[in-house]
Amino acid sequence: MKKILTLSVLLLGVTLAGCSGAFWGGAGAGVLGAGAGYEIQAERQMKQLNEDLKNGKINQEEYNIRKDQIQKGSLLK
Repeated sequence: MKKILTLSVLLLGVTLAGCSGAFWGGAGAGVLGAGAGYEIQAERQMKQLNEDLKNGKINQEEYNIRKDQIQKGSLLK
């Protein structure tokens, strides 16, 4: 679901970049691209966090703390 949303955001950014207002379109694409980058990174961090819990590298309490930190930095939550 997040991948579909991220792809949609990127496509919207490309569409904005093609608009007649090149500056605003480019700025919009840059902002959307940066937001998508953060979401991709957050998804990777959550996958690693789940693996760490599964492999016993961290306990449930540490998992919950780190999960909250990742979600606070996410736009989608």
